[in-house]
Amino acid sequence: MKLPHFIYASIVGLLSTGCAENSTIGSSIVQDNVKIVIDSVFTISGHSVEVTSIPARSDNQLLGRFDTKEFGYMSSDFVTQFMPANKIYTDGVTSANVDSIKLRMFMSEGNFVGDSVAPLGLEVYKLNKALPSDINSTFDPTDYYDTNDNIATKIYTASVMGLPDSVASVYTGDQIRVVDVKMPDELGKEFFNKYTSAGGVELFNDPAAFAKWFPGIYVKNSFGSGRVMRFYATRMYMYMHKTEKVEVVEDDKTVEKDTTFYMVNSFLAVTPEVINNNNINVRLSESLKQTAASKPLAVAPIGYDTEVTIPVQDIVNKYKSQAGDNNVINTMTFKVPAVTVENEYGIDVPQYMLLVKKSERDAFFNENKLTDNVTSFYAAYNSTDKCYTFSGMRQLVIDAIAKDQKDGLTADDAAYVLTPVSLVTETSQNGYYNTTTTVVAITPYIDTPAIAEFDFDNAKIKVTYSTQSAAN
Repeated sequence: MKLPHFIYASIVGLLSTGCAENSTIGSSIVQDNVKIVIDSVFTISGHSVEVTSIPARSDNQLLGRFDTKEFGYMSSDFVTQFMPANKIYTDGVTSANVDSIKLRMFMSEGNFVGDSVAPLGLEVYKLNKALPSDINSTFDPTDYYDTNDNIATKIYTASVMGLPDSVASVYTGDQIRVVDVKMPDELGKEFFNKYTSAGGVELFNDPAAFAKWFPGIYVKNSFGSGRVMRFYATRMYMYMHKTEKVEVVEDDKTVEKDTTFYMVNSFLAVTPEVINNNNINVRLSESLKQTAASKPLAVAPIGYDTEVTIPVQDIVNKYKSQAGDNNVINTMTFKVPAVTVENEYGIDVPQYMLLVKKSERDAFFNENKLTDNVTSFYAAYNSTDKCYTFSGMRQLVIDAIAKDQKDGLTADDAAYVLTPVSLVTETSQNGYYNTTTTVVAITPYIDTPAIAEFDFDNAKIKVTYSTQSAAN
């Protein structure tokens, strides 16, 4: 059995160490004999638990399907409303000047699982009624569209092949891939006529009213398999032309000539403010199910979470036996190794993992919470040491000690869940060179498939605390 390590420090050194997690120590430790105890001898255990659905509202769209023996079968299509632009170009034009509209879906290069050149098909349908607000990954769009109302089809890949030169030259240099879908010209004229009609401008400035008039679209898989793509943006573009008399000089004479100008408006977009839902169907492979039966896995976007037992009673007991009456909690960290399973599709571990108290998992997502560093924490995957490291857990220990003294700890206090998540961030400029990135939302993982297999035998919980003894 490993013994705790003791590191002796001066009071100055203690103050700098003890404030690592916003400690308020200072006045309570006034004598010279201080030691900092680093304790990491704790047993962590966990097991896989099945996840059958998740809240799938997101500003990302998953599209495609694949089947592999290591993961299983997954398909995803999506339904979405649109946020309308508050201004459409109307100067000197009518609906007759609307040439076409296009649905354009943007993917960062490489943000897919499967074969980049496999041809897949999609179909686009207009929704005939508003989407429900309590939508999730199991949503069935059958009652929300008419199968006879197919407004567009497309055969697409995840490469630049088949893209118009005008699209490829603009986007592919920035490592962006685009699926470009031509929509009916009549639909573009319908949008234009609505905008220019009485009350049209007000309608386009009211997203809720706009969604009642145009509930959105359903983008459906039609044929093919072998790839799932994640689009970070989906927009609708209106292409128009206008012919005007322009004065030009010819043979030293000024003459008027007809000149045609071409314009494009991005007039609809999928944004976080509108309902956008990925309809995800997953059937995990038997081999993955067998692995989950004996090993702790997190499989996303739908598959498994891992329930983990944090040994809070052992941590409290060890603290009491080592620290004595005069003490300060400095830090607690939880480091857990994780790897993916071997597979042919390049399925990797999730970039971010949430550690949340089991009894509060559903409320965390349903109430759009952020981590509080008390009952919920997140960590990024470190590909160098192949670990998730959760830090800032000092308050968990403090609360556990207080509850143990007052009411006693229960199994609920030790029950936590590891579940894959995605972070929504905002970046702000602070001075000319400095930028600050803030996490504004933590959502269930809505991305291409991911698998993490945890190694609790080599996981580490490290608790540091400072103790004081009488001076000689």
